[in-house]
Amino acid sequence: MKPSRPLYEREPELAAAARAVDDLCGAQAVGGLLVFSGEAGLGKTALLAEIRAMAADRCTVWSARGGETVTSVPFHVVRQLLQPALDRFPPDETRALFGDWYDTTAPALGLAEPSGPQPDPQGVRDGLDFVVARLASRLSHRPLLLMVDDAHWADGESLTWLASFTARLGELPLLVVQAHRPQELAERNASYVADRDAERGSDGQGTTTRVALRALTPDATAELVRAALGEHADDPFCREVWAVTGGNPYEAVELVAKVQDQELAPVEESAGQLRELGASARGSGLVARLERLGTNANRFAWAAAVLGTDISQELAATLAGMSSAEAADCTARLRDARIVSGFDPLEFVHPLIATAVYRSIPPATRTAMHGRAAWAITRAGLGAAAASRHLLEVHPDDDQELVAQLREAAGQHLAVGAPEAARRCLERALEEPPRPKDRAVLLYELGCATLLSSPPTTVQHLRAALDMPGLDDGLRVDATFRLAAALAHNNQLKDAAISLAAEAARTAPGPGLMRLQAAHFMWEGMQATEDDGPARSRRLTRNADHLKGRDNAERALLTLRAFDAMLRGENAQLIVDLCERALIDGSPARGLGWTDSEWGFELPTMVGITYAFTDQLDRAESLFGEAVRAFEISGWSGAHLAFAHTLLGMVHRRRGRLAEAEGFLREGLRLADRVGSGLPVHWDAACLLIDTLLARGRVAEARKIADRYHFGPPYPSAMVLPDGPCVRGRLLLAEGRKEEAIAELEAAGAALEPRERHNGIWAPWAGDLARALADDDPGRAAHLAARARVHAERFGTDTAIGEALRCVSLFAPPEEAEQLLADAVRHLEKSSSAYEHALARVDYGVAIGSHRELARAQKHAMACGAEGLAARAQQARASIRSAE
Repeated sequence: MKPSRPLYEREPELAAAARAVDDLCGAQAVGGLLVFSGEAGLGKTALLAEIRAMAADRCTVWSARGGETVTSVPFHVVRQLLQPALDRFPPDETRALFGDWYDTTAPALGLAEPSGPQPDPQGVRDGLDFVVARLASRLSHRPLLLMVDDAHWADGESLTWLASFTARLGELPLLVVQAHRPQELAERNASYVADRDAERGSDGQGTTTRVALRALTPDATAELVRAALGEHADDPFCREVWAVTGGNPYEAVELVAKVQDQELAPVEESAGQLRELGASARGSGLVARLERLGTNANRFAWAAAVLGTDISQELAATLAGMSSAEAADCTARLRDARIVSGFDPLEFVHPLIATAVYRSIPPATRTAMHGRAAWAITRAGLGAAAASRHLLEVHPDDDQELVAQLREAAGQHLAVGAPEAARRCLERALEEPPRPKDRAVLLYELGCATLLSSPPTTVQHLRAALDMPGLDDGLRVDATFRLAAALAHNNQLKDAAISLAAEAARTAPGPGLMRLQAAHFMWEGMQATEDDGPARSRRLTRNADHLKGRDNAERALLTLRAFDAMLRGENAQLIVDLCERALIDGSPARGLGWTDSEWGFELPTMVGITYAFTDQLDRAESLFGEAVRAFEISGWSGAHLAFAHTLLGMVHRRRGRLAEAEGFLREGLRLADRVGSGLPVHWDAACLLIDTLLARGRVAEARKIADRYHFGPPYPSAMVLPDGPCVRGRLLLAEGRKEEAIAELEAAGAALEPRERHNGIWAPWAGDLARALADDDPGRAAHLAARARVHAERFGTDTAIGEALRCVSLFAPPEEAEQLLADAVRHLEKSSSAYEHALARVDYGVAIGSHRELARAQKHAMACGAEGLAARAQQARASIRSAE
């Protein structure tokens, strides 16, 4: 329906739109979000049409609309917005526009076939951000205006993207205008509403404007009536129009049109007939009006309602079982009756009409029409994914072909980054039901589909799959491996290890058993606590030390052995040799890479961490740089990319590049925050950032991070990188809370010592506890420092030895302390640990009272970004000058 002119009582809404368009087209090109909310029929669509006309001469306008029957079609709204514009570019120019995001995001828009690993939904959203930002920049001469009508019926994938994208509109010369019904949006998409509420309360979102539409007043309704029927329409008649319609503009316009059709005089004597006429414009009255158009028109309208939006006249004809000529005749009659508009594609005049027609179809007929629509779409070669929204509506009927179609559709949805759509298809396939022999495989596929979005759901489905016959040996191994990963992600590491041990006990020797054993060793070792760590380490040593790394199972065991040996503080050269056997030419083997699903990203992560804590920082940085590139190329820009940035932050922290470390770690937290809260990567990134900020001397900032991310007990069931209680103990010491720090560090030691984990760089509890006890219990403190030195010398890295000597010097006579510190400086100078080197130089300069040495130490500290340490060196220099 064309919007009425003028729009009555919409001056504030149009003024808000005019300001937003002026800001967009002004010299500063300020973008933003303009949201109109209101119940059905209040004129949101007409208002958007007016805004489009207002902006047409100055802006590039792209639009999309949600639909009640297409909410399950992933990226439906996004495709409406972007496909028509992108179709205008030649293929090579389109690929260049997407850049590195082409393989990840183009399939979601239907512009390319999926290739490579299954994309992370967050990566698809980031790719969409990139493409739209590039388009906005390219169209800066005619700024981009995106309009989304009926957003409450947008598909989940599009709505999630809109939620994240509109939060950063202030950065772009782009305006988004959105219209929705508030109640429907809240009911369908609670997470989207929560995101918008969070955005509303955040800083820097001054470009967001929200306007709630209200019903027309009696005066405005009278204006509308007289504009259509003439000035002779009397007051009682106009008042009754308002009373019948409640001031709803759509219903008022429709009622006035009925008055014209009936040639009813707009006077008080006719007012009594308005209520009956109004009923015919909606609900059962509309259905009766449709039936009066004839059986063919009624059936064609049903077909159109089942198809939903962008209705193909040919497809509707097929669905209604009529010829093209009959369909054309029905279209004309429906258009004359103001039920549909357009030609091909068709649209319903108003969503209220579409809803009324769809709900008027008898349930059995509606189900059958969805089945026929799925058949027609499949026959047209549009694919299982396109047909799946109709298949979801078909009643279960033991149809194995439908099961196969839904499984195929799920695979297609996963390939474009829509796991929720895949989940719906597979859950519906289970209801059909599948043949008993296929049920376990279907549960396995469902578990794999929900791994990223819902680990608890994955656990449920994979356990069910493993509890019934139907999985071959290879799938049983893979299902158990993925079950363990889901349990681990759900903070259930002990259950993960138990599941792997149980499946390993029933698996015959071979690659599958080795894969289960490797995963069992991994999740046992990654637990924050375990019953008998030394026994596990001995078993791992027996299983791995003789291996050459001939296949991926051997390389996995070598990786786990190296990581465990690093935590235990065994000889560093042995550990590095194990790492080298686990890699091929310094990189993960095929099948063990960062995005390979068979083994997971944990194994190359362990190799890199092991290198980082054995003073092989170049190798660690190279591996983690590969991780960032691999995750970005594959579109894994959620928790995976957050973790990769965290790992690079860790390498920079170990190098003593504290400012760079802080930048990577804050980016890791930012990326993780987009995915959720309380994730393992949050613990690791927060722990490393706190440690980095303490090294920089910014204790108050470290405390803010600790409080924001709830860093402290209870700790997760998985170990934190580096040891969480040790870092918290160091924070408490820096805050002067010595008794709490001592308790925390003693608890850390009590947890680590029985497991024989003696790496004092990963877990520096002994050295920090010795410093905390130095005044009150110097004997115990000296013993702790001496033991830490023994472990460091056994480990053999310059960083470990230098740090241990620095601690031991606190309890030695002055002359011996000077020599110990000189040795510490010598070791740390050879290492890559610039911050620890600067610490030792400061301590050495203070011990020998050398202004020159302290000046050198201060320079080192400043180069590291350790402002607090540099200030300490400066104060020590000032004290020496004062004494002189």
